[in-house]
Amino acid sequence: METAAAKRFSCAAASVLRDEPVAGTATHVRTWMLLEHSGPWGDDALLDARLPDGLGASLKQQAKTYRAKILLARRARAKRDPERLNVYVADAHPRLPRVEHGTVGDLREVLDLDLSSFREGGSAGLEPYDGALFCVCTNGRHDACCAEFGRPVAMALDDAHPEETWEVSHIGGDRFAGNLVVLPEGLYYGRLDPQRAIGVAGAHVAGELDLDHLRGRSSYPMPVQAAEHHLRRRVGATRIVDVELVRHTVDGDVNAATFVVGGATYAVRVRTVLDPASATRLTCKAHRDNPIPRHELLSVERTS
Repeated sequence: METAAAKRFSCAAASVLRDEPVAGTATHVRTWMLLEHSGPWGDDALLDARLPDGLGASLKQQAKTYRAKILLARRARAKRDPERLNVYVADAHPRLPRVEHGTVGDLREVLDLDLSSFREGGSAGLEPYDGALFCVCTNGRHDACCAEFGRPVAMALDDAHPEETWEVSHIGGDRFAGNLVVLPEGLYYGRLDPQRAIGVAGAHVAGELDLDHLRGRSSYPMPVQAAEHHLRRRVGATRIVDVELVRHTVDGDVNAATFVVGGATYAVRVRTVLDPASATRLTCKAHRDNPIPRHELLSVERTS
């Protein structure tokens, strides 16, 4: 007789079994905010967590207004919130990524941050922060795979990089758990276990990417993420700063991206395919099937 655990659908395991590529799957977002809150978070963290009255709805509106991703964050071994709560804002600018940091006694104070100025290159009202943030999704109430695969990753990274590591609420792409976002660059990694996560973090500190697990750079649309990944594979460019996007155009389902690598210019074209035959459950809680987006490489051409 099957146990309940055996019957439970795992979107992450299903994604691995169908050998789904991870490249080109990062959420497209440049502005980030992390708010320390030890939980519990619930399914929709900003609305379901025990935040001060009305704050979650106000933060949801700010996220919409500024096209930002606002996450709740906690230390991997946190039992309760400290008296002063950490707040980070990050700009995943592809050339000039940056982070600001501060602390507040009441999370309602974050509504006074100037995200408009921050998005335009100014200050949000916090202090510059010089360092990486390793953000591991462990929001199990949103998707069971995030906790199952994310928690061991968060614990391992907390051991290796305790100041830089945070558990965070939902970041997108449940089926690629364990998921990690590295800020301020907005680099998404997926299908990590503790050992691979330690390798990714070490590589990042050294200025390198792990292309085997890189989902993409959040400041780019998904097809451009895939185009960059194809190009990096083609030319062997693994340094974070090796590749710069200079132009991007869209013609129907075809995206054309022009990159500069070591003084050479490359034009990469990818076609995004949504095949109805590929429809399946993409998350553990999905109630209907959806097609799996696929970014098909059409060409890589050196133009100068």
